[in-house]
Amino acid sequence: MAAALRIQSDWSRALSRDEGEAWLSCRSPGKPTLYGSVTRRGLSSDGVPDIVASEGFVVGEVTKVPRLGGEGLVTTPRAQRGAALTAGPCVITCLDISSGGGLGVSTSTDGTMKIWQAANGEIRRLLEGHVYDVNCCRFFPSGLVVLSGGMDAQLKIWSAEDASCVVTFKGHKGGILDTAIVDRGRNVLSCSRDGTARLWDCGKSACLGIIADCGSPINGIAVGTADNSLNLGTPEKPPSEREVGTEGKILLLAREDKKLQGVGLQSRQPVFLFVGSDAFNCCTFLTSTYILAGTQDGNIYQLDVRNTNAPIQVIHRSGAPVLSLLPYQDGFIASQGN
Repeated sequence: MAAALRIQSDWSRALSRDEGEAWLSCRSPGKPTLYGSVTRRGLSSDGVPDIVASEGFVVGEVTKVPRLGGEGLVTTPRAQRGAALTAGPCVITCLDISSGGGLGVSTSTDGTMKIWQAANGEIRRLLEGHVYDVNCCRFFPSGLVVLSGGMDAQLKIWSAEDASCVVTFKGHKGGILDTAIVDRGRNVLSCSRDGTARLWDCGKSACLGIIADCGSPINGIAVGTADNSLNLGTPEKPPSEREVGTEGKILLLAREDKKLQGVGLQSRQPVFLFVGSDAFNCCTFLTSTYILAGTQDGNIYQLDVRNTNAPIQVIHRSGAPVLSLLPYQDGFIASQGN
């Protein structure tokens, strides 16, 4: 039984144009994420759109001319069998609240971001500039600047005051899936479907280096101060003077290939590698010693970074994917895909 995706709303808008393109992704527990796209190449003689899919997906039938509110059908006979996904109107993919609690920011699959008043949800600014889905966003510590990453492989910095895009970073070869901010934000981090995690200099709008190249998509990252007893390794060459706040930090990588990795942020050296039950989607620090990571099959692992041979505990409440983790008071908040 093939997986089916109904193309609606924003996908239909993209495919209403000749050479229009829409992104696809399909996931199921225990299997790698399948990424691809569908592209319209024009109309057939009877007026039906000619739509082709990238490797791994097959167009089975176009049931209606794609337009706003229309729909089409795409099937995937390879991988992700038995899964059914509906792509309706734009979906919120990520949100964050400023440090002062006054503003919120959210990203969506229509390529836009919104700044809103946290108290009442009133929209203050519309941020436009990404192409396709915007996957992640977060406020800088000032609460006046926002960092975002999208499927267009671009990392952007925005002013929350006037909605202007002040910096665009380019270098990733695949969609950006998560970001992190180092200290007060002179340096930021990103991870991507291309399997790399990169460190960026905001002042120079430049990449300071590839922190890790995993050969597998990195779905989530988190940066924190390492426990004093942890050996973070030594850099092969002196770090750039543009690196600010990287010393003594460890970067967590939640990888698609079922691995959770720790890397010395300044040294670029591996610190630990833990293999889980399925693709890791997210990770976070509870303290400098204890970390959490969530998987596609619903497991939440608590680990001690000083000894990751075995988890302290594994929490499993349902088989739904664990999509995000957030420390809260003496515990944490988790979101799942159910």
